[in-house]
Amino acid sequence: MTIREFKMPDVGEGLTEAEILKWYVQPGDTVTDGQVVCEVETAKAAVELPIPFDGVVHALLFEEGTTVDVGQVIISVQTGDAGAEAPASAAAAPVAEAAAAAAPAAPAEEPVAEARQPVLVGYGVSTASTKRRPRKATAATAAQNGTAAPAAPAAPAAPVLPAVPAQPTGERPLAKPPVRKLAKDLGIDLASVVPTGDGGVVTREDVHAAAAAAIAPQAVPAAAVPVAAQAQAPVAEAAPAADTAARETRIPVKGVRKVTAQAMVGSAFTAPHVTEFITLDVTRTMKLVQELKDDPDLAGLRINPLLLIAKAVLVAIRRNPDVNASWDEAAQEIVLKHYVNLGIAAATPRGLIVPNIKDAHAKTLGELSESLSSLVATARDGKTSPADMQNGTITITNVGVFGVDTGTPILNPGESAILAVGAIKLQPWVHKGKVKPRQVTTLALSFDHRLIDGELGSKFLADIAAVLEHPRRLITWS
Repeated sequence: MTIREFKMPDVGEGLTEAEILKWYVQPGDTVTDGQVVCEVETAKAAVELPIPFDGVVHALLFEEGTTVDVGQVIISVQTGDAGAEAPASAAAAPVAEAAAAAAPAAPAEEPVAEARQPVLVGYGVSTASTKRRPRKATAATAAQNGTAAPAAPAAPAAPVLPAVPAQPTGERPLAKPPVRKLAKDLGIDLASVVPTGDGGVVTREDVHAAAAAAIAPQAVPAAAVPVAAQAQAPVAEAAPAADTAARETRIPVKGVRKVTAQAMVGSAFTAPHVTEFITLDVTRTMKLVQELKDDPDLAGLRINPLLLIAKAVLVAIRRNPDVNASWDEAAQEIVLKHYVNLGIAAATPRGLIVPNIKDAHAKTLGELSESLSSLVATARDGKTSPADMQNGTITITNVGVFGVDTGTPILNPGESAILAVGAIKLQPWVHKGKVKPRQVTTLALSFDHRLIDGELGSKFLADIAAVLEHPRRLITWS
C-alpha cells in the first residue's frame, strides 16, 4: 500500500492559484479514477476536479475556503499500486504534518521533473513552472532549521532577535500579498522574519511568530513602569481599534473579482479609451421582438431585445470590419480578426465575467439565441469554463437591465470595442413630424483609439443605431 498525492492543477492556462470551494470526499472514503473530489474556483470560473487514480482518501490537506497555489498537494490517497511514488514520511504521520516537518530540511537543489502530473482537468502541474527560486542560505536560516522545535516556547525570546538579518541585503523577501499585508498591519519588517515555507517563502505563521517575539521582550521592562501608566496606554490604543472593527468590514479580494480588478486597471491605463453616445428610437425593433416571439418557427427560443442588438452589432461589424481587431504591443501590429467572438458581460454571484459566443458572425438568429441562453445560464450557475472567456473580439454589456440609461464601459483586455446598452423607456419623441411616445434607448460605445479613430468609431455606432431604428436592415445589409 502506498500514498499518492494529488496536486492542484492549472485548470486554465496561466492560472497560479485556486480556492477550494467544496470537498466531496472525506478521509476514509473510497475514490475511483475520474471521480470528482472537490470543486475549486479559479480567477475565471468554478471547476470540479476529478482524481486520476483509485484508492482510499488518506488526508485532505486544505480546508474549504482556502486559496491554494498551483502545484501544491491538496489530497493524498492510499492506493494498492506498489509502483506509485510515496511521500518520504507517509508511514510515520499524516501527509500534511510530514510535509511541514520535512520542508526546512529539504535540499536546496532538487531534480526538476519535466513531465506534468497526469490530471483529468486542466493542464496538469509542471514542477519547473511552479517552483520559486531558491532562497539564499543564511546563518539565521541555518539556526532556524536546527532549533525548529524549541523556538516557539522560548520564554526570553532573546535568541529570536539576532535573527534579524534573515534576508541578504538588497534581496526582497518572498511572501504572498496577504502575508505582506499582515506584516504591515502588525508592524513587522519582512526582511527580519526567518522564513519556513518552501523555497524560502515567508508564511503567515512566520509573521505571527515574529510579532510574538517582538512583544515578549517588552514584558520585562514593563514591570518598572508605574501601574497607572500601564493602565492608560492600552485604553488609548484599544478604543480606535474596536471602533474601526465595528464600523468597517474587510472582504478578501480573490477569484473572479480579483482578476476582474486586475484586468480593468490594466485596460484603463493601457488602451486610450474614447466613448461615444447615441440616443435612438427602437420602437420598430421592440415590435419585431414581439413578432418573433409569436413565430412558430422560433418556438422554444428566448427572443429578447439583446438578441437583436447582438445581431445589429454583427451586421455593423460586417460593414466596418476594421473595428474587429486587436493591438499587438510586442510586435507593434494591428491584428484584424476575420471572425467574431461576441462577448456578453454577465453579472454573477462571484463577480463580473465576460464569456463569448465563438464564431457569432456565422450563426443564424435561432443559433445565436440558443448560444445566448446557454451562455447566460452557465454563467449564472458559475460553470463557465476558462475557454469560454478567452479570445473575445468585441463585447456587449447590458446595463439597461438595472434601469440605467447608459455608461462609459471599460474595454475587455485584448478587445477593441465594447457597447453599453441602456434601458429602453417610453419617452416623447418626434416621429413623422409629431411628438409621440416612442421606445427610446441610449447606446454608448467605448473603443481603443490606437485601433479605431473617431470616424470609424462613429460610423460603427451609427450603423448599429440604424439597424435598431429600422430592423429591416438586418436583411438588406446582411
